[in-house]
Amino acid sequence: MRKMMRKRKHVCVLCSLFAVSFLGLSAIPVSAKAQEEQEVQSKEIQGKEISAALVYDHSMELSYAQQFTVDYYEGGYALVSIEEGDRFLVVPEEKEVPEDLEKEIKVLQQPLDHIYLVATSAMDLFRAIGGLENIKLSGTDADGWYIEEAKEALENGDMVYAGKYSAPDYELILSQKCDLAVESTMINHSPEVKETLESFGIPVLVERSSYESHPLGRMEWMKLYGVLLGKESAAESFFEEQQEMVETVLTEENTGKTVAFFYISSVGYANVRKSNDYIAKMIELAGGKYIFEDLGDSENALSTMNMQMEEFYAKAKDADYIIYNSTIDGELQTMEELFTKSALLKDFKAVKEGNVWCTEKNLFQETTGLGQMIVDIHQMLTSEDENLTELTYMHKLSRQ
Repeated sequence: MRKMMRKRKHVCVLCSLFAVSFLGLSAIPVSAKAQEEQEVQSKEIQGKEISAALVYDHSMELSYAQQFTVDYYEGGYALVSIEEGDRFLVVPEEKEVPEDLEKEIKVLQQPLDHIYLVATSAMDLFRAIGGLENIKLSGTDADGWYIEEAKEALENGDMVYAGKYSAPDYELILSQKCDLAVESTMINHSPEVKETLESFGIPVLVERSSYESHPLGRMEWMKLYGVLLGKESAAESFFEEQQEMVETVLTEENTGKTVAFFYISSVGYANVRKSNDYIAKMIELAGGKYIFEDLGDSENALSTMNMQMEEFYAKAKDADYIIYNSTIDGELQTMEELFTKSALLKDFKAVKEGNVWCTEKNLFQETTGLGQMIVDIHQMLTSEDENLTELTYMHKLSRQ
């Protein structure tokens, strides 16, 4: 009897071993790589834990933007993190704020419908996703806007001018029950303003889209504003449309044609974009080559720099195309107007061949137009029509 019991025991053990081997159960050692991946994933999830009451779900997928992230939690909560900036928990309407939330995380309770918008580049992104009605206060008055919807809102009273970034009208802002201030990095020059707004209980989000190296990365910030307003789908759809438009250009070979982008300052300097600036990237994406291939200190956050005209002449005179930046001193229409800036420009190759263009003043406010601007530059570089006029953000200078 005992022998039979021992036999059965041995058979059971053999059966168990066979089952483990056949089914691939945990008795087989996990590879070191798989184990390492599991540990990394576990640490990443733990790093997303900001409250015992919130369960991490997933993170937003971003194609180009690198200056913000969004982590989603069950129940509709979202954590927005700004590079080198603050973190914000977006709390859905009528949902509770977790009691054990990390202290440095600022709370944005939806709906956010009394926003003080100071960052001009963000206005067009709000407009694109149908969020203009959420902005009640502007840091730019009506005469400073090229976005017609923003201008009209200020003129008819749907939006109120509440002072520029360094001198806001605190009394007005408080009377309007402001629930969020969206500032550009210019606010870093007036840190006391940010502190004062926050002391009144108004969260301040400092957007860093200007630090994005890819032009579509700047536009992708609309996804962040979509999270704030609960308009993620609208932001995603609009962004995808812009991507598709640019992709038709990206599939073509680079023309090798060089482009100078600049303006002449009131004191006679040529103000140019650094080689790692998004404008230089747009020229490259459009199929051209920015004339300054290695210009500027990457450690300096400024995107532009001034050059003496003699140095500018030596480096840019052989550029195939010139794009004059109208943002500072207005648009130019003729070559003669260009020559009043500097007579040296008469000897430029692009001037002699008639390849001189000027940006429209609305370019830098209409952030959603960056994709179209890439298409415009591409048309400039590839069109054989000398009288090309169907561009959205540029026009050609006439010789008269």
